[in-house]
Amino acid sequence: MLDSLPLSRKQLQSIAQATARICLWHGAVRSGKTVASLLAFLLAVAEAPASGLIVICGRSLQTIERNCLEPLQDEALFGPVARQVRHTRGATTAVILGRTVHLIGAADARAEGRLRGLTACLAYVDEATLLPEGFWTQLLARLSVPGARLLATTNPDGPRHWLKTGYLDREAELDLKSWHFRLDDNPSLSRAYVASLAAEYVGLWKRRMIDGAWCVAEGAVYDMWDERQHVVDTLPAMRRLWLGIDYGTTNATSAVLLGLGDDDRLYAVAEWRHDSRQTRRQMTDAQYSAAIRRWLAEQQVEPEWTFVDPSAASFSTQLWTDGHPSIARARNEVLDGIRSVSTAFDSGLLRVHSSCSGLLSELPGYAWDPAASDRGEDRPIKRDDHSADALRYAVHSTAHEWRHLIPAPTDEEVTPRAAA
Repeated sequence: MLDSLPLSRKQLQSIAQATARICLWHGAVRSGKTVASLLAFLLAVAEAPASGLIVICGRSLQTIERNCLEPLQDEALFGPVARQVRHTRGATTAVILGRTVHLIGAADARAEGRLRGLTACLAYVDEATLLPEGFWTQLLARLSVPGARLLATTNPDGPRHWLKTGYLDREAELDLKSWHFRLDDNPSLSRAYVASLAAEYVGLWKRRMIDGAWCVAEGAVYDMWDERQHVVDTLPAMRRLWLGIDYGTTNATSAVLLGLGDDDRLYAVAEWRHDSRQTRRQMTDAQYSAAIRRWLAEQQVEPEWTFVDPSAASFSTQLWTDGHPSIARARNEVLDGIRSVSTAFDSGLLRVHSSCSGLLSELPGYAWDPAASDRGEDRPIKRDDHSADALRYAVHSTAHEWRHLIPAPTDEEVTPRAAA
């Protein structure tokens, strides 16, 4: 089985040394840690005691199928052994090397109840940092068969995450072995692919997902923001336009028009904004809808799609009632959205027109919440962020339309491959 894969020395060492009660593979995306951990898991299944259950745990059944079972069934990766991994999509069990394996999703703290009464001899955990700490603790308690082991893989999180402080930092005190992987540790990746993947992550995400560092979110969210580079006074012709709207009643309501120019760059073309605190005048949904429609008419544009704050259901209904075309709920995964905007700014793809005064005032001060960072969470401060959120809605909701336009890195920017 091991002869069929181009494994690095670190991968081979981790497989051979995965004999501790807790074995953790952590580090960058696509760094080879998952393949190594799955190989170690297959060997562990073959050697597992007859008593006790074998379980695979992850964020959901779908992520377990995608991240674990589908790779295990890939003959290009695992050769003939892949034929001994059988699973019907949607089923909560699989058969691996003749053993029944139970699949347990752990999306929230309630999932801990699924472990009650269970006695396990072997567990594999996919993306451990995404699981509730209580579930992890309960799982370890259920591994009570002599010689029972837990194998887990994860991308890094903040340095105060419970997995880091409670386990990785205490490796010398526990029956635990860990291996840290960088992107360069995967011998099967080409330099071009490494460069392309590295270009998709910037700032906090690059340190975590490419370097594999457990680092804190601190300082400015868009630390690459530079008015000299990112602000423009003139605009090219726009061949596509989208609108992002962040809705507020006592807070500001902001609409940011995002355009894709003939020069293959993204532009925050224009902004409409009403701050009821400053004007001391609140507006109804109907008034907001009419005002935004008038503003678009003045701009002589009609966006292909309007991405609205998902929490503003009544406002979306008002827009629809007023005949505003192509309304959609904005993608509101905050961290993923920030990463999309960061990537667009850092790559030089995204510019902001000088008329977008609200946006220009918010972007430099948009910062990570230090109190949240102290708790091991990544969360921006919820203050003066309405135009920034409107921009995020438009940029992240259209990421599939522009991601291919990110400029490829130069040869000097390609990270040299480390020796295997």
